[in-house]
Amino acid sequence: MSAQLVRLAATVLTSEKGRKTVGWVLAAILSPVILLAVFLCCVGSGTAEHNGAVVSAAFYGTELSESVPTEYRAQLTQMRGSFAHLDAAVAEVNQKAEGNSLDPIQVKAVFFVLCFGEDALSQADAEAFVACFYETETRVREETDETYEVAVPLPMEDVYAQLSVWLGRAVTAEERSNAVKIYSMVMGSAGSGTYNGAYEPGGNAPMELEASTFTDPATKNGADLAIYAANAWNSGWGYVWGTFGQVLTPELLQYKISQYPEGVGDEADFIRSHWLNRRTTDCVGLIKGYGWLNAETMEIQYGSNGMPDMGADGMYYNAGRNGSIETMPDTPGLAVWKSGHIGVYIGNGEVIEAMDTRYGVVKTKLQGRGWTHWLEVPEIKYD
Repeated sequence: MSAQLVRLAATVLTSEKGRKTVGWVLAAILSPVILLAVFLCCVGSGTAEHNGAVVSAAFYGTELSESVPTEYRAQLTQMRGSFAHLDAAVAEVNQKAEGNSLDPIQVKAVFFVLCFGEDALSQADAEAFVACFYETETRVREETDETYEVAVPLPMEDVYAQLSVWLGRAVTAEERSNAVKIYSMVMGSAGSGTYNGAYEPGGNAPMELEASTFTDPATKNGADLAIYAANAWNSGWGYVWGTFGQVLTPELLQYKISQYPEGVGDEADFIRSHWLNRRTTDCVGLIKGYGWLNAETMEIQYGSNGMPDMGADGMYYNAGRNGSIETMPDTPGLAVWKSGHIGVYIGNGEVIEAMDTRYGVVKTKLQGRGWTHWLEVPEIKYD
């Protein structure tokens, strides 16, 4: 299919009138790969609602309009089947990781861009795809001299080199850029913008994690989530994409730069001067960090306590109870959400949110921040 036809389709689909009249007629005759090209051409343009619907359907299984062609629906179903196998493969690899681990959402975002329109992966194929994201090291336990294998995530430069071999062709710069865009839509913004509204910056309390003020350290509950978020604010946590409450050591920062060259690498100088050797998080990491906190050891253990690794939008779509913001109960520990961003309601009309790289964890008013919905966080108990 010619580049001119792709541009024509993109022009039609970026016109609201065009989308309503002939957009899905084009979808019925264009191949799924071209449909993806059209979608990616529109990312960041005036088609946010359409873009969000496609990503939500692929990543969360939400329903598309009845006007969407059967073939296109089938491709999204194939993609969800592949995602299930990729999640299983990533989970198996992360069991062998020490410290740094693979980001399952990043793996799926890359696959979405590179392989949309392909048949669903088998589990073996999914494992081969995921193998491009890590290498295996043999290490020795000091206590017993026993050797064991550790999965070590690769820098994205090396990942794309291996994926080029797996694909049998070079991964283009445009594909890499599109993978970052898809990841941002699913996980939330990397956080490099500006905000002109009112907010309270974080304080200078000690950064050690502590649970002395928790209402019930033995459970994961909404009241303690609110306390945890407020403590993060009091301690002046920073913002770094892909973190969830760890102390940002030079080694961790370097890993995050290699993992997210655009999202973290582009902000590396600011991060070094403001957040190095402090605890950092991203918006959804503030919530996941509480979910993964071991209240006995006061260590945050990735993927523990039944809390899955998901993005801001994934948390909303997987919530068992949610609603529009005007219906929100006055319950501390509920999450507040808008597409691509999430925060924690702490009561008294206030929210703690990891805003972005330039602001870190801040306190804002519930009203006036553009929150559209509230939710009960999955795996968190509410009275």
